[in-house]
Amino acid sequence: MSAIATWGGVAAIVISATAGDVLQASAMRQIGDLGLIRQAHGMGEVTRRIVTNSRFMIGMIFMTLGFFSLLTTLSWADVSVVGPASASLTFVANAIAARIFLHEDVCRRRWTAALFVAAGVALLAS
Repeated sequence: MSAIATWGGVAAIVISATAGDVLQASAMRQIGDLGLIRQAHGMGEVTRRIVTNSRFMIGMIFMTLGFFSLLTTLSWADVSVVGPASASLTFVANAIAARIFLHEDVCRRRWTAALFVAAGVALLAS
């Protein structure tokens, strides 16, 4: 397979995994502390709140798309390229998405780590 297909597959993995992570984090903030909910109302209520939360379910769909994108891309390219590239770029994308969509305060150390990860991916790609 061509490099364009490989990196397109990696992009599909990163985008879908990041969307899934952000949606699920947002959903869990909506739902609240599952330990407290379980203590007060039981596991049935915990399950109900998770299953009926649309952000959580859409996040699961995106994570599933990311997984199948990973499987497809691994059939096209070497795991020594796809694995590190998708994992590291997802780390960078999660930092950016957390700042933009979840309004998290991403510390300087995490931005520095993301920069090093991006540099590592650039070395891997060359």
